[in-house]
Amino acid sequence: MPRRWGGSWHWRAAHYCHRPFWHLPEVSDGQSGPDIIFGRWFEHVKGWLTIKDNPNFLILSYEDMLKDLRSNVIKIIKFLGKELDDAAIDSVVEHSSFQAMKNNPMSNYSAVPNAIFSKEHGSFHRKGIAGDHKNHFTPAQEEEFEKIYKDCMKDINFSFA
Repeated sequence: MPRRWGGSWHWRAAHYCHRPFWHLPEVSDGQSGPDIIFGRWFEHVKGWLTIKDNPNFLILSYEDMLKDLRSNVIKIIKFLGKELDDAAIDSVVEHSSFQAMKNNPMSNYSAVPNAIFSKEHGSFHRKGIAGDHKNHFTPAQEEEFEKIYKDCMKDINFSFA
């Protein structure tokens, strides 16, 4: 998951928010400068993971949703204490699919002004796959990211498998 985040974050920041590709030393040095939009991923995730055992907190992974969207939708429904019939669940699954969200102006940022989110490089939604970081990280970058990740997340007992 963290490497997937890196590729995904880079793509959105560079293409939509008019920010350059992040440099790994900037990610690891504890700073949140102008090129680190929205702050450090590590601090953001660590903050949420401190409450991972709270019964009002649900963690889902993109990879799990890709494997079985329906069972993750059911997990969300149960988490919210709701009941839906099969037709309603089917509708949620249909409208939550990658392709449906990519085509929906309410979720694909096509209605956002170009000055805020430029569409000249393509749509907000990319490929809808896991593991695309391999197409964006060199082996050296991946090795450096792994080192930074292990250092920054060493005190967190959670697996992003």
